[in-house]
Amino acid sequence: MKKKKSATTAGEAPSRLIDARIKELDDWRGKTLARMRALIKQADPDVVEEWKWRGVPVWSHDGIICTGETYKSVVKLTFAKGASLKDPSGLFNSSLDGNVRRAIDIGEGDEVDKDAFKTLVRAAVALNRSR
Repeated sequence: MKKKKSATTAGEAPSRLIDARIKELDDWRGKTLARMRALIKQADPDVVEEWKWRGVPVWSHDGIICTGETYKSVVKLTFAKGASLKDPSGLFNSSLDGNVRRAIDIGEGDEVDKDAFKTLVRAAVALNRSR
């Protein structure tokens, strides 16, 4: 039986690649990505970290929960099935027109409601498990 190969660079573990991305950013974006990553892990201790699409951190549990892209002016957390999630706190502020995804754009100095975010992550995991 052949072992399925992970989509990583030069065989490096995805967690190490995410660590390296955070370190290389060396500004508010790295700190923001690190903070949101910690909240994802708190919300779901069994989350799986992946590295896909030539350098995008991905957090999964029975399917993709969200991705963490970094741009010049925002850190974007895109929830794969965000349109199907209840967001009573109104965290989603980007990609609102699509039928499937929803995103949270976090700019420099922006604060995200930690409890609401963790609730959203847990809801995404529950949705993945239900399908």
